[in-house]
Amino acid sequence: MKLKWTDSLDIAIELLEKHPDVDPKYIRFTDLHQWVCDLENFDDTPENSNEKILEAIQMNWIEEL
Repeated sequence: MKLKWTDSLDIAIELLEKHPDVDPKYIRFTDLHQWVCDLENFDDTPENSNEKILEAIQMNWIEEL
């Protein structure tokens, strides 16, 4: 399944699996953006991201912990 920026829960789950030792409460959005773009299943335009989208991914990641 190819991930888009709108798939915040699925992205959060993949980030949790890829970065299990990271506390998402303290991640910088610039790092989060890069990590999402680096995901193997991610297939969206990097410029389509914004603070609201990154915040949704971060909140889902926190909830999944």
